[in-house]
Amino acid sequence: MQKEKIRLLLADDHTLFRQGLRRIFELEDDMDIVGECQDGEQAVHKSLDMRPDVVLMDINMPKKTGVEATRDIKLQDENIKILILSIHDDEAYIFETIRAGANGYLLKDVESNTLVEAVRQVAGGSSFIHPQITTKLLDEFKRLSNQVYEGDFEQSEPSLSLEWQDILTQREMEILKLMAEGKSNRTIGEVLFISEKTVKNHVSSILGKLGVDDRTQAVITAAKRCWVKL
Repeated sequence: MQKEKIRLLLADDHTLFRQGLRRIFELEDDMDIVGECQDGEQAVHKSLDMRPDVVLMDINMPKKTGVEATRDIKLQDENIKILILSIHDDEAYIFETIRAGANGYLLKDVESNTLVEAVRQVAGGSSFIHPQITTKLLDEFKRLSNQVYEGDFEQSEPSLSLEWQDILTQREMEILKLMAEGKSNRTIGEVLFISEKTVKNHVSSILGKLGVDDRTQAVITAAKRCWVKL
């Protein structure tokens, strides 16, 4: 009895890159490309219509980011596996996609044989993280663990009792909540009807007021204080 093929949907706004991916997977006997998408909205609609086994998802796409598309798909069908393929190795992107429900994360410089194996593992129910990213994630967890062991969190305990109104403006809190949902600056601007530049300025202010270096740390800090839910 012939084993069923892995049904794969490609979501990337660069046509030449999608064509390259198609050539890679068409050489595999156990894989079948069921469709292609050039923006996040298409990725959501086609995923829910075709119900592929795996969606190979870019992050930077028009209309919806890969993070937003991942969240929308997972909210409606947990069985669809999503493997992120991105140029970004920044921890903020990685944590946001994982929170959104992604089953794996690869960088676009990955070798083709590793990409194919990653699709197989994700389709089979496992997770797959690019080795370079795994190191960054472990370093971040070690950093957070060291903070706990060194008593940094305990020393700042009084600040944990502060309400968000004691530190942030109403607008900054609105933006922080949207950050916790994994929304990009562009999408936050669209939701709040402000420019992306204004959003960036607010994000910088939030980071400064919370004493953190990036969006991920800001969201973690806010979650610890019960200001946002992850």
